[in-house]
Amino acid sequence: MERDGSPESPPREGSSMPGERPSSDLGQALSQILHHLTRQESRRGRARNAALQDLSALLEAAECDQLFEGSDTWLGGVPGMLGKVTAALEKYAAPPKEEEGRGDGSSTVAEKAAAVGLLFIKLLRKVESAKKPPVRLAWKRGLRHLAGPIYMFAITHSVQQPWTRPGSRDVAREVLTLLLHVAECGSVAGFLHGENEDERGRFAEIMGLLQPHLNKESWKNNPATKHVFSWTLQQVTRPWLNQHLERVLPPSLLISDDYQTENKVLGVHCLHHIVLNVPAADLLQYNRAQVLYHALFNHLYTPEHHLIQAVLLCLLDLFPVLEKGLHWKGGAARPTTHCDEVLQLILTHMEPEHRVLLRRTYARNLPAFVKRLGILTVRHLKRLERVILGYLEVYDGPEEEARLKILETLKLLMQYTWPRVSCRLVVLLKALLKLICDVARDSSLTPEPVKSALLEEATDCLLLLDHCSQGQVKGLLAKIPQSCEDSKVVECVRKVQQVSEGAPYSGT
Repeated sequence: MERDGSPESPPREGSSMPGERPSSDLGQALSQILHHLTRQESRRGRARNAALQDLSALLEAAECDQLFEGSDTWLGGVPGMLGKVTAALEKYAAPPKEEEGRGDGSSTVAEKAAAVGLLFIKLLRKVESAKKPPVRLAWKRGLRHLAGPIYMFAITHSVQQPWTRPGSRDVAREVLTLLLHVAECGSVAGFLHGENEDERGRFAEIMGLLQPHLNKESWKNNPATKHVFSWTLQQVTRPWLNQHLERVLPPSLLISDDYQTENKVLGVHCLHHIVLNVPAADLLQYNRAQVLYHALFNHLYTPEHHLIQAVLLCLLDLFPVLEKGLHWKGGAARPTTHCDEVLQLILTHMEPEHRVLLRRTYARNLPAFVKRLGILTVRHLKRLERVILGYLEVYDGPEEEARLKILETLKLLMQYTWPRVSCRLVVLLKALLKLICDVARDSSLTPEPVKSALLEEATDCLLLLDHCSQGQVKGLLAKIPQSCEDSKVVECVRKVQQVSEGAPYSGT
């Protein structure tokens, strides 16, 4: 092996790293390779490149029975040493800290990853060959030491990231495919939680490898760690995830509590996955659900639409868990809920909000909150009315997402709180007619299907309003067809009159 000229020389033949006793010449050669991969001298690059070449040659020349023998000897024998080399290779190919990236650092990482990936493919081919006689029983022993680091390498480099390139991604995907094939797993999920109920998966092992890098001091040392954790977590679903709740909840909260919006969103996605796939009883234990709620609620003060969207979706799935033990016994007023608290804050933010993306995000989720509260939405009726009237007046761009969602919200609101609607008849009728006229005369780039959807939704709201007011809308609209020259407006009014004169509207 090529020396790098440093004062510290690699172990001589017959020696080993301190505290290690290679059980064979092969183990000794692996020990020397491990030494060169993990040394810290400034001229380590040449030595590491030579170590990769030596390992490649070693894997080509070694027999399967040599690679996977001796697991009962000191430190696992050759398989144990091979596992250490694999972990060192995974670390060697890992991306550096973000602040350490310089110039073409990303392309350098991709080159390293491609070289390491080819070595992992050779190694997995050896494991696959070990399934054949006479070493058929040894392959599981070998894979036990190799699977974790190889999996982490594959997930780190298989998707598009700043440190990957098309070539390195292709190699990493091939490594992952071969790993699943050798492990006899049909999917990554099966690899992690086990293909059968009585089979133990490798999720605990992967989390054990990630755990030292997921604390407050170290989780940003490797920019890939958060992505490997998030991606791995989302492969494990019910009923397996609750067994690992103590391991996955703290890192998810840690990532979501970061100052960078990207990390906040990633952490919230992890928390949402936990909420969806862990039983309510486990989330309520030790007050975990309340901890989740407060962590998510604090994000609602951040003016980032991507984060708000992720938080609101997560909260909507968390509410049933938080309110699981609440039962109204009649007599007294129903207690306010977490959903009431969140809706109150959302409406507070919606009224003065002028940023289009945030307006769309709030409007997109408003119908779900009205559905969740049902008739209890009456508590927020005055503020909802102000928000609805304000949002119906403002053009929302070609897609008109905000106004369409606000119309959907208004329909739900009238269905749930219809006894309180008649006293708001004039205000709502004016707003809907103004919207219909504005859309009918709109000469902007709004597509015709969007205009048609707005007119249809507004007409449905007029029908509901007429039904809630015992037919008063019909009388107020009676003279419009004679005085209005716009065919689209007249068409909407006639639809309301025709339905009112016929069978009762069944929208409520």
